[in-house]
Amino acid sequence: MKNHSILTSLVLIILAVSFPIAADQTGLSSAVAAEARVWIQSPVDMQEVSSPVTVVFGSESVSISPAGVEQENSGHHHLLVDLDELPAMDMPLPGSAQLIHFGKGQTETLLLLEPGLHSLQLLLGNHIHVPHSRPVMSEKITILVK
Repeated sequence: MKNHSILTSLVLIILAVSFPIAADQTGLSSAVAAEARVWIQSPVDMQEVSSPVTVVFGSESVSISPAGVEQENSGHHHLLVDLDELPAMDMPLPGSAQLIHFGKGQTETLLLLEPGLHSLQLLLGNHIHVPHSRPVMSEKITILVK
């Protein structure tokens, strides 16, 4: 019986990650407009930059609001730095040096990066840091820090 419970849990986790609509079942996720999108406005993909790097976030058809402020069709940015795998899409995003929260509603940052190639990607989170039921994320870009 215990193995069945473990298997059921694993299947639910796989479904939640593979099918973001399942995130809605936790009750933590929020709806967002179908046309909502975010992107990294600057720097651009494959750009050579110096550290510290000014990273400017773009958004469309969604309001950018601080964490803790529950507002329809809104969220705040999270910057994924050098992440190979996306975080769980049905739980609050864990803050770290590779997953940076912008809970005050910031739309740009100054990022200290070591020389070399780095990947950057935005992921919008709702008022409690959970990705929306339809995750709103940018394309991943690569930059070269001199």
